Amino acid sequence: MKLLRLGTGGGALLLLACLAALAAPCASRSDAPRGVANPFVFDPKATCEPPCRHSGICIRNDTCFCMRGYEGETCQYANCFPKCKNGGQCLRPGKCRCPAGFGGKYCHKVTCEGGCWNGGDCIALNGAATCLCLSSWTGNQCQDAVCPQGCRNGGNCVAPGICSCPDGWVGGACHTAVCSQSCLRGGKCISPEKCRCRPPYEGPRCDKRRPHDFFLQKVKGR
Repeated sequence: MKLLRLGTGGGALLLLACLAALAAPCASRSDAPRGVANPFVFDPKATCEPPCRHSGICIRNDTCFCMRGYEGETCQYANCFPKCKNGGQCLRPGKCRCPAGFGGKYCHKVTCEGGCWNGGDCIALNGAATCLCLSSWTGNQCQDAVCPQGCRNGGNCVAPGICSCPDGWVGGACHTAVCSQSCLRGGKCISPEKCRCRPPYEGPRCDKRRPHDFFLQKVKGR
């Protein structure tokens, strides 16, 4: 099926006048449809199957004349100008149906559900609305802080580069154990309230000498 289109205004009035008079030739105007010879022929007995839609007019057998804003062989497609962006669908002339994450008359505005936090920007990425986060934040809404050093021993990153440590741990990465009483004789605190002792010492604070080691040292000293 062939397609003819003509804008509104003087061209449309001229066509209606021609249709009313059932005149075969119509004088050309500057806004006549491109690619259509002037004068063109209107056949009042013409039939179009399937029929022309959206007020389109069957001017010759299987040839529809489409009103402004519609196109296609049967004028079945609405035409939005500018075109709908970001995967939007043209429902009727000048009216777009936008996919999730996009809005505006032509689906040109990107909207991230819940917004983007901590300085993030909402952008269109691969046809989807996505938060573009600053380097110190992550998550679908840029809600999670980033600690490059990591948070160990059950610590949580609560702000860029800052860990919140559980009881018994301190340090930038929650990597340093805390012993409420210092480890003695060169011992080292390796976990909360636990010392690693240097021989021959032992005990919670490395304050006790092992008897066997003490005996051997006494023997060697003779």
